[in-house]
Amino acid sequence: MADSFAVKLEEKKHYPDPLLKANAWVTDYARTYQEFLRDPAGFWEEIARELSWFEPWDRVLEWNYPYARWFVNGKLNITCNCLDRHVSSSRKDKPAIIWHGESGEKRVLTYEDLHREVMRFANGLLSLGIRKGDRVCIYMPLVPEQIVAMLACARIGAVHSVVFGGFGAGALSMRINDAEAKVLITADVGYRRGKTVPLREIALEALAQAPSIERVVVLRRARPAVELDGVREVDYAELMARSAPECPPEVMDAEDPLFILYTSGSTGAPKGIVHTCGGYAVGTYYTTKCVFDIKENDIYWCTADTGWITGHSYIVYGPLAVGTTVVIAEGTPDYPDPGAYWRIVQDLGVTIFYTAPTAIRMFMRYGDEWPKNYDLSSLRVLGSVGEPLNPEAFEWFYHVIGGGRCPIVDTWWQTETGMHMVTTMIGEPMKPGFAGKPIPGAVVDVVNRHGEPVAPGTGGFLVIKEPWPAMLRTVHGNDERYRAYWNTIPGCYTAGDLAVKDEEGYIMVLGRADDLIVVAGHNIGTAEVESALVSHRAVAEAAVIGKPDPLKGNVIKAFVTLCVGVAPGDGLTAELARHVRKNLGPIAVPAEIEYVDGLPKTRSGKIMRRVLKARELGMDPGDISTLEE
Repeated sequence: MADSFAVKLEEKKHYPDPLLKANAWVTDYARTYQEFLRDPAGFWEEIARELSWFEPWDRVLEWNYPYARWFVNGKLNITCNCLDRHVSSSRKDKPAIIWHGESGEKRVLTYEDLHREVMRFANGLLSLGIRKGDRVCIYMPLVPEQIVAMLACARIGAVHSVVFGGFGAGALSMRINDAEAKVLITADVGYRRGKTVPLREIALEALAQAPSIERVVVLRRARPAVELDGVREVDYAELMARSAPECPPEVMDAEDPLFILYTSGSTGAPKGIVHTCGGYAVGTYYTTKCVFDIKENDIYWCTADTGWITGHSYIVYGPLAVGTTVVIAEGTPDYPDPGAYWRIVQDLGVTIFYTAPTAIRMFMRYGDEWPKNYDLSSLRVLGSVGEPLNPEAFEWFYHVIGGGRCPIVDTWWQTETGMHMVTTMIGEPMKPGFAGKPIPGAVVDVVNRHGEPVAPGTGGFLVIKEPWPAMLRTVHGNDERYRAYWNTIPGCYTAGDLAVKDEEGYIMVLGRADDLIVVAGHNIGTAEVESALVSHRAVAEAAVIGKPDPLKGNVIKAFVTLCVGVAPGDGLTAELARHVRKNLGPIAVPAEIEYVDGLPKTRSGKIMRRVLKARELGMDPGDISTLEE
């Protein structure tokens, strides 16, 4: 790949209501960002003082490239910030979690309820021999007990490793073994599209290859209740019933590990990303509060699963630290029908709605009539996460769901960053297709492979130039993989994404660097071609790959899913080719277009282009443990 490449930018702005900016936590982005640059340590120290600490820090940051220590020698417990300080305030009886089951059941836990549950389960873990520093694996559906388990681990200083409940036995055993977990917490079943997912059966299969597990806690949901192995397995409800109601929080150093979360790459084994107690608490608290502009009466719904970093940071730790009401829902966006999400928004009066571009495009495919059947007037802020939000999906989300009144925070960040790094802060002009600018607290830029900033309109590598509190501290058991993030481009954390900035500093994320296609010496970003295809009225989703070509080096092949009611054909193929040519030029026109019923995606909604490429070329797809079945 060339050091940099030209990118055609078409900019459109949406200007939010000025009152949004006037009432936001960050009322002046430019001024706040400059204040951060003048005194980064002071900026983060002021935020950290909003949280509860047992002992203050000696220094805000100790930076020994590429290793950071934040809030050095500070002592805290993140659960005190998520629970205790709310229970001792007027939020005691405020709903902390509102859970919707797939079949319509509903549970509400106040902050006092959640606090009590967490302490009981923490004592239950202690009775099973878990102590500070021990690893606990959590393999559960999206139910309140999963959040209880995470917080209970944090309460006693155990390191949790949540494995998404959609993974199979092989992926689960690999993660258990890498973390050397002592206890597994699971459920008998999950529910998805009206069917049961046999989680316990999968877990037992995984445990045949996971010798470190000593005990298994099982949440029994199905009736009649499944019979447990009394030697190794213990019932969740029985463990809670026999556990004491009070559990003092373990005093944790700011740099003690909080959790290990595995993220997949295109090659090699998944990486166990390690996040620590202090910096992560500060970073997620700040971004939740200020990026979403959360106020006391908000009803906040992030549609991710807690098995992903989005769920960790923006379902559990960040929102609970802020003290908001969090909605979680087991199930899928279009079951039992495409109005499933909109019913919840209407019924609960959801004010902040944070979801993935994949879900937005799926809603678009079903048509405007579904959301228009529901009252969505409670919505105040919309958010996007997981991959670039293409302009067409932005416009639909903004106008159809938000009624043209809700700002959209299109967030760029990673499992490794732990927190938001780039977005458009509330009240700032929004540009469809652009994530936005670095948040106050983050130094993000677009550079060539030598670390030199590239000119506006020129594509390059997205990097982070300075440490931030919620940054990963290492890769569990493989510090060399951690150092690779900082050694690829001199003096920078390399995110692995391609991006471009405009004249105003707005950043557009183009996709993964390894998704770049070189056609006849020209660098073509997959996201650009896909966005051009999706902008056609007939196309619901698209993914493109590069195929080797003896003349051009590579040619572009597109995989396209069509909107409901649209039939494929040679005429449509020619029309799509003309459409891409008009938007991007002849170099970006796909040499092949294949119509498919669906695209391979991770359970978090990201399109797996490398799987398409592997299938096309007869190659090994690498790690596919995250693939949606």
